[in-house]
Amino acid sequence: MNSSFVNIQIASIASSIPTKKITLEEQANLLYDGDLKKVQRIKKSIGLDSRYICNENTTSLDLFTHSSKIILNEFDKSEIDGLICVTQTPDFLQPNNAHILHARLGLSQNCFCFDVNQGCSGYVYGLFLAFMCIQSGARSILLCAGDTMSKIVNPEDSNTAPLFGDAGTATLITSTKKHKNPSFFSLHSDGSGWENILLPQSALRKKYKFSKQIQNLPHLYMDGAEVFNFSIQKEPEAIKEILKLSSKTIEDVDYIFFHQANAYIISNIARRLNLDLSKAPSESIGKYGNTSSASIPLAICDSLHQCRNRELTIILSGFGVGLSWATSLLRLSDDIHIHQPQFYQGD
Repeated sequence: MNSSFVNIQIASIASSIPTKKITLEEQANLLYDGDLKKVQRIKKSIGLDSRYICNENTTSLDLFTHSSKIILNEFDKSEIDGLICVTQTPDFLQPNNAHILHARLGLSQNCFCFDVNQGCSGYVYGLFLAFMCIQSGARSILLCAGDTMSKIVNPEDSNTAPLFGDAGTATLITSTKKHKNPSFFSLHSDGSGWENILLPQSALRKKYKFSKQIQNLPHLYMDGAEVFNFSIQKEPEAIKEILKLSSKTIEDVDYIFFHQANAYIISNIARRLNLDLSKAPSESIGKYGNTSSASIPLAICDSLHQCRNRELTIILSGFGVGLSWATSLLRLSDDIHIHQPQFYQGD
């Protein structure tokens, strides 16, 4: 599905991370039989180094609350007409995170709330929904995106544990008459690949004939090879599609923020696009790991928080669980508030 919008902008982005930092070296004995040379190879090839994980009492909802309050210190919360939470690690199946967050923030009873169960493409999906709501008459939408993936991976699985960190983000999307540059979106799905990234036995279906590798698995399962092949096939196509839709060239774009899966995937996508890696930031992977739906806004905060008085044309592109992929081309105005990632110290 392709769409475009006008008179809508991202006004502010904030991100929060927990304080507990884990490095690959610290887990060399647990994950790699003490092989420090292997650790260095992984750091060099995949870009992993450290990640931040929550304690047992901290959830994505807490990180959303912290990020949202950073934004609400600068904006009038009475003008927020909608609250969207994108997460696959909610506090409860019922009620959703958005309504609990609504109470924590003290938002108006005229504000609608809903959760979106979406993973690595979830931030762009959430932006698309926020833009649609504003086009329908809302003044401002608060979009929260993030996950606490450390709570659903096997901490002793070297294929998944070192990849994933925890983070929560908040983005304020507003109507505007100042910036008339259109924003473009392209969203896709391939449900036939749903078993490639999966958390079995995580909700209500108790009987399903999975493969022996997945059956009875209590933690996140990911077929790394299938996900890699999917990523490097679909993402170059997605970037070309959004450029054609917007009548832009890759030279017109200042930055492309891919889902921060790992540096190897991003470098392979960039090579297929003949894209200079300086235009595709991936430094946040080494700092925070793969933070699921938080990875794109966290990367923006990490890379652009010092940018001032400069308009930017950017592409955002997420891909993963579902399987799903979603891409947007939009302008960041020169008065946007991009906050440096902040530590959540707990209550």
